[in-house]
Amino acid sequence: MTSTSRNAVTDNAAWPHDPVRVALVGAGPWARTMHARMLAAGPETRLTAVWARRTDAARATAEPYGAAVAGSFDELLDTCEAVAFAVPPSVQAELAPRAAKAGKALLLEKPLALDLASAERMVDAIDEAGVVSQLVLTKRYHPTTRAFIEQAQGMSVTGARSCYLHGAFLGGDFATSWRLEHGALYDLGPHLLDLLDAAVGPIASIRATGDSRRWLELTCEHENGAVSQASLSGSVARDRALTRVELFGPGPELTYDTAEIDHEECWPILRREFAEAVRLGRSSELNAQRGLYLQRLLANSSPSGD
Repeated sequence: MTSTSRNAVTDNAAWPHDPVRVALVGAGPWARTMHARMLAAGPETRLTAVWARRTDAARATAEPYGAAVAGSFDELLDTCEAVAFAVPPSVQAELAPRAAKAGKALLLEKPLALDLASAERMVDAIDEAGVVSQLVLTKRYHPTTRAFIEQAQGMSVTGARSCYLHGAFLGGDFATSWRLEHGALYDLGPHLLDLLDAAVGPIASIRATGDSRRWLELTCEHENGAVSQASLSGSVARDRALTRVELFGPGPELTYDTAEIDHEECWPILRREFAEAVRLGRSSELNAQRGLYLQRLLANSSPSGD
């Protein structure tokens, strides 16, 4: 890791506005290791408060950054102009519409919800309130990913192979109940389907085989006639996640691999783009509507029996 990437989360580049006051819902591992740390680093944002159903966990997440511990979700809304969610999808689907109706900008995790109807209700509430929304599709904020997508969109793709594999479901902090129940499709699928859709072209249909809790294979037919395949698993023994996309066509192949990228470089870009969207009152393309599009793909991807 370079010195630049080590300091990326606290990059203090000039910011011409007041910091966006963001409150955090959730106090689990992802809330602690990413959301709270990123939002407190500034200068674009300031972490105002944390609320979680376990007060002791909320306090442990808030105190290192001098943030308040909210006694309720409604109290949290009074502390901020934007809300970040780091909770299970079903909780996000319940609370995000309330935050939108209160006029708060939203930093949302993927998937939006665990079912399409809940995701649609959330996006309807966001659209009706007219608030800014942004998705934490982590890899999309890395310069390497953006360069790959730009290059891919300029080539003719006949077919693609891809995978997102890790062992988090085998045990540890991220072997949470919703991940173990719904498996890799809802945890890893949004990332990989988003990359394939952006790089190859809009996905027209999906066929799924396998078991989302063990190993799932997706075959995607794209509107431009290309066919891509995606392998998903959170239940294989790996020291680190393997995320790889290979594009093939009449010209040279193009490969994207996250093995050498430093995810610390994503956070300052994500933070700044969210803050800019809030201050300008205009969501980026990685917004709740994008999340709903991916949710519809997920709904059409479940193998029989899931």
